[in-house]
Amino acid sequence: MKIDVKHITMIYPSGKKALQDVSVSAESPSFIGILGPNGARKTTLMKLLIAGLLPTRGEILLNDKPLLTQEICLKSQLGYLPQSFGLYEELTVWQFLDYMAALKNIKDARAAIHEVLERTNMTAHRKARIRSLSGGQRQRVGIAQALLGSPRLIILDEPTVGLDPEERVKFRNIFSEMAQDKIILLSTHIVEDVQAVCSRVLVIHDGRVLFDGTPASLIAQADHHVGTYLAKLGDAAPDGCQIVSKVHAADGIRCRIVAKQLPDFVRPTDPTLEDAYLYCIHHSPARKESEAL
Repeated sequence: MKIDVKHITMIYPSGKKALQDVSVSAESPSFIGILGPNGARKTTLMKLLIAGLLPTRGEILLNDKPLLTQEICLKSQLGYLPQSFGLYEELTVWQFLDYMAALKNIKDARAAIHEVLERTNMTAHRKARIRSLSGGQRQRVGIAQALLGSPRLIILDEPTVGLDPEERVKFRNIFSEMAQDKIILLSTHIVEDVQAVCSRVLVIHDGRVLFDGTPASLIAQADHHVGTYLAKLGDAAPDGCQIVSKVHAADGIRCRIVAKQLPDFVRPTDPTLEDAYLYCIHHSPARKESEAL
């Protein structure tokens, strides 16, 4: 499978731009993490990819053909978990997945449901009504329906929200295993999830792609731009610096920052992917070019 997003611009009826000249390509197998702050328009991009929205300008190709002419083909190969997924409260887990299997026209629905229940550790809850489930269990049901039928394109919008750390690790491993012959797009605020499983990262801000490459390449951009220093309670962040973390210690507050230019009193340290993401959002050349347009 191959997807090409070519110079997509999305403008709402109000005149507000959601996406601006976005171009991205993906070919299976691919596992792509999408990072960006709230309001970056990650969800808008995902809705365009499932033909839930139409772009104002540009085009999306599925296997070199316009997406709108391939919509039936797309739906038959798509697994999608939106950020806000409406579950049918009165249905049992099994009934809900059976309904979703019918919508996807899955022939051997029983076997497919058994498989995703096992994968998501929900077999014991298959007869429970969805209204009785915890938040984490509901999220697992949402993930289960996205995996039904072993789709070739899986789009996941914040899939591990509400899951405990052990569950997050389990699902990261499941997604990673499935990516061997699929395209998986993972939008998340949890940078650790992207670092653990994704071979490629997109950083989106204000509807523009600021970075598209490997996690290692993103980290390399932040080299010499991350440091630590000891501060006192009430001290403000140095000008032009973003604080990544503060740790209270016996000798003061140990601050970790990213900056275009580190102050002389700051000790440089090796960047993490989280550091690199924040550096990209605040200081990358692509961000400056975007602001100039």
